[in-house]
Amino acid sequence: GRCSFFRLHESLEEEPHILLECDSGVLDAVQKHLKLYKIRRKVNIAPCLDLSLWAVAPGERAGDAASSLAKCADQALILTPDPRAEVMGWRLITKKGANLSEIIPGSCVGNVQDYHRHRYKQGIPEGVKDLPPGVALPLESNLAYMNGISFTKGCYIGQELTARTHHMGVIRKRLLPVRFAAPLPEESIPEGAEIFTESGKSAGKFRAGGGELGIALLRLANINEPLRLNIAGDKVQLTASIPEWWPKTASK
Repeated sequence: GRCSFFRLHESLEEEPHILLECDSGVLDAVQKHLKLYKIRRKVNIAPCLDLSLWAVAPGERAGDAASSLAKCADQALILTPDPRAEVMGWRLITKKGANLSEIIPGSCVGNVQDYHRHRYKQGIPEGVKDLPPGVALPLESNLAYMNGISFTKGCYIGQELTARTHHMGVIRKRLLPVRFAAPLPEESIPEGAEIFTESGKSAGKFRAGGGELGIALLRLANINEPLRLNIAGDKVQLTASIPEWWPKTASK
């Protein structure tokens, strides 16, 4: 997969205090960034090469899966609901090489493409492709819907603007799941490709995807219109949708 873990703790003898999941493509960059803020504290920051992360997606028998997970919790290092949205199921951390069929009886191990398809279908962003550093804004990326922003504590870069927009402003663009009329060849859409309405007005930008599914930053005013991408001279049709897991009161 594209996920890696860091372990942060006071000394090598102690149990880890914090596990931090990150996109494996920026493992070195995140490690350097964290060390910048370590100052003189005796904190060790190291990748957890001995651990594996699993996404346990809810199936048709989600209730049964939940009870199975509860029974096997002692066999997993960490087993917790995915904090972003209920539709994402659970996050499971095991030792490298653990037998998943023993931990979750009756489970079926898919591949990372299955996981990303599920994410894109639900409009859940993850990693630097979906959330490009220095480009993606927290509120437009729906992080307030996914337990990704605190409005009661700080301080972080951009906090004042984020809080003011949340409480007083209008969010005109959001990340949304999109579906193409036909599966697209891999890597056929350039990063940040412009999405247009039928009349040729800019409606937003494509972020990432695979097959017929993807995620795009779109103007909410245009999401019910027919949309298109221009790829190698061809007009490719796509449609956007509002995810069902969004708060029902979400009007901004």
